[in-house]
Amino acid sequence: MNPRATGTFAAAGKSLLLQVVAHPDDDLFFMNPQCHQLLRSGLPVVTVVVTAGDASGRNRVPHELAPMISNRPGYSGARQQGMRQAYAEMLGLGRFTGWERSALSLPHGVSAETDLLVAGHLQARLIFLNIAMRSEGGMRLPELWNLPRAVMHTLPVTDSTVSQAYTYDHQTLVDVLAWLMNRFGPTVIHTLDPDPDYQVHDAAHPKGNDQPHFSDHRDHTPTALFTWKAMSQWVADSDRRQGHAPRFTAVAYRGYYNQRWPHNLPLAVLDQKARYITAYGGSPQWECNDRAGCGDYSQGGNHALTSRKGWARSTHLRYPGSSPVPTTDRFGRIVAYGVLGTQAVRWRETAARSGRFGAPGNLGGGPLAPALSVVTDAAARHLVFGLRFSALDGEGRADTREIVVLEQRRAGGPFGSWRRLGTPDVGAERGRRVGCPVAVATPDRRVHLFARTAGQGLAARTREASGRWGPWRQLGGQQVQDGLTVILDKAGRVHVYAAGHDTVRHWAQSRPGGPVTLRPPTGLRAPDGPPAAVLASGGHIPLIYRAPGEAVPYVYDNEAGEVGTPLRLFTGYGAITAQVAAGPTGRAMPVLLGMADTGHAEIQYGTSGDTTPLLAPGRPVTVGSPSLMARGGHPLAVVGMSPDGTPWIWRPQIAPRA
Repeated sequence: MNPRATGTFAAAGKSLLLQVVAHPDDDLFFMNPQCHQLLRSGLPVVTVVVTAGDASGRNRVPHELAPMISNRPGYSGARQQGMRQAYAEMLGLGRFTGWERSALSLPHGVSAETDLLVAGHLQARLIFLNIAMRSEGGMRLPELWNLPRAVMHTLPVTDSTVSQAYTYDHQTLVDVLAWLMNRFGPTVIHTLDPDPDYQVHDAAHPKGNDQPHFSDHRDHTPTALFTWKAMSQWVADSDRRQGHAPRFTAVAYRGYYNQRWPHNLPLAVLDQKARYITAYGGSPQWECNDRAGCGDYSQGGNHALTSRKGWARSTHLRYPGSSPVPTTDRFGRIVAYGVLGTQAVRWRETAARSGRFGAPGNLGGGPLAPALSVVTDAAARHLVFGLRFSALDGEGRADTREIVVLEQRRAGGPFGSWRRLGTPDVGAERGRRVGCPVAVATPDRRVHLFARTAGQGLAARTREASGRWGPWRQLGGQQVQDGLTVILDKAGRVHVYAAGHDTVRHWAQSRPGGPVTLRPPTGLRAPDGPPAAVLASGGHIPLIYRAPGEAVPYVYDNEAGEVGTPLRLFTGYGAITAQVAAGPTGRAMPVLLGMADTGHAEIQYGTSGDTTPLLAPGRPVTVGSPSLMARGGHPLAVVGMSPDGTPWIWRPQIAPRA
């Protein structure tokens, strides 16, 4: 890992999605609908399954109570057949369509099964490393990550193209994943949560499949850690061998977190997601012609929709936030900041209103999580905040995270060096749970930085007008989700909003320059995720968000109060952002940006319930969440990330109303 890497990036080329998961259903439960959207848009998809998913070896049929004999190779093979069934349906083919199955030679003399299915211009590839979930001596993936000299073995799976057992140590798995990244050249990488939330397990919060003390499976966490370490190795190797870093964006997904927080997928999106889980689950009555079995039977039928755990009912990003983050320079060009190849980058519009970005400029700082916060201070300097994997070693060595900042020396000028701002929690383990940094600059020349804590509350640091950073301060407000919304009111006071379990939490200044403190509960309905906030013409701050499991967002302001005003046509899922911009009549009004069910960006002018949204024309499925920019008299613009690792610009053209 090189936090000072500032080399160039590979030229934009063919797009490909690579997913690294622990078990044969993690992509279906936690990464869809984006996997399906990208696949159907034409992106080849390669999914790497690290473990054999053998668990207890019992392929239980719902409602059948007869004792079962453990058959780990058979159960693993049935789950892999379930994946083939699900991806065949995602490709638009029959679930029992035959795949091209072969063996793939990997580093250190190991081999893995690889299955390929092509449907016209669409294709999916599955790669099964088949590391047993529990090797000799009780060795599991967490030990392979944490313990020096730990060794695990693969499981020969029923009817697999690979019949030999192989040995994996820590570096072998890193090297295999890095080799696969180099072999397939992904422009998008999906992985799991490397630093899951702490979780209390008691009668009200049963442990279920969680690992002790955390809200996720024990295999998900090390799989994500190995993936991030492999990404860093791939970047370093590519830079050394080829003279440039690979061009890719990374997305990390929460896992069993979905069980603990309000659900965020509306019925139309959930039904499609559940369809592919049903195909994966299969049934012992199906005739798939696979000796191991026709799926993971406990997940078949309508299990995805009826399970009390509700894993399928949400898709949560570990690092929420819009990307890239746009601002402007003194020439009127859009300048966008994002994370590419684990490094911070800056794109500049080729000319004012050209609608095209030039090549990315590498600002280094990595390996960084894929979410930045960017502010322009009172001196017109850009400040870029990120969350760095400051140590990602494993094998008993350091594993730490830290918030970092990069500041321009002068307006429009070069940047200085990355500066470490630490985390609000003491200790490496608690520091790993820190949320994504979100900052705001105030008229009094201060910069306020906020982050979610390991205790799921809020903390802040302030850069004074002198440029000196104060210490981290705990602001309380336990039990909020990551994805903070920060806004200034008409008087220049800071307001912070976050999604709690049962309502929206609110912190604010009583006076400009005063401390930010926790306010009484808002009394609003529970949100499905981070609320959007916008400064209305009357000086109040309406909030816009969806209730859990709903497609229609509501506006909560002084007039509608706790009931809210529905935006009946602005349906979709995921984060909503809002800013004030000139509308069709030239009058300033709120503009909302969201994601349609298809994964494409859409906007709505105003907060009327009968306004028809506009879909971004000709733009690809967006990776992550797009950004909205309407400031400083500049025309409204939407910036999003394409699957090929290049950002796009959309300036909506609306004819004025007569």
